[in-house]
Amino acid sequence: MSKKDKNQTVEEPQVQDDINNTIDDSQVEELTVEEQLTTDLAKEKDKFMRLFAEFENYKKRTTKERIDLFKTASEEVIVSLLPVLDDFERALLHIEDDKEAEELRKGVLLIYNKLLTTLEKKGLSKIEVRQGDVFNADNHEAITQIPAPTDDLKGKIIDVVEKGYKLGEKVIRFPKVVIGQ
Repeated sequence: MSKKDKNQTVEEPQVQDDINNTIDDSQVEELTVEEQLTTDLAKEKDKFMRLFAEFENYKKRTTKERIDLFKTASEEVIVSLLPVLDDFERALLHIEDDKEAEELRKGVLLIYNKLLTTLEKKGLSKIEVRQGDVFNADNHEAITQIPAPTDDLKGKIIDVVEKGYKLGEKVIRFPKVVIGQ
């Protein structure tokens, strides 16, 4: 072999290694770019899914709020009519004592029932409270405490001063009660 032949054989593997290194480097770069794009895609997909879920929650929340608003839109008007309802009940109690005012009692009772029926159609319902029920601060408003007539009425409702009402599921006026000590 001549010196030229030796140089050529020596140069050939070097050139081949350079070519292999170039290919390997470009493949590594391509994989890195591919991996980077895959990672970026996964991040963007995650952001999109979170944003989509947040938007769905927003839609559900606003829909629920709108439904609640429609249910209780008349709350202010109904709350302002509750004292009128109370006055009708007081009038009926006093008229029952007077035997001469039977026709008046029938007329007041008719108007009271009509008003009550109309309000019930709009979602108003009474909160039922009876004497002897256990007092619960979450559901009742205590006006005063008096000594309990018997031991079994301690901590229980003795009298209902003012009825409570709900509009749909929302309490618009808590029942006002007297409890035993």
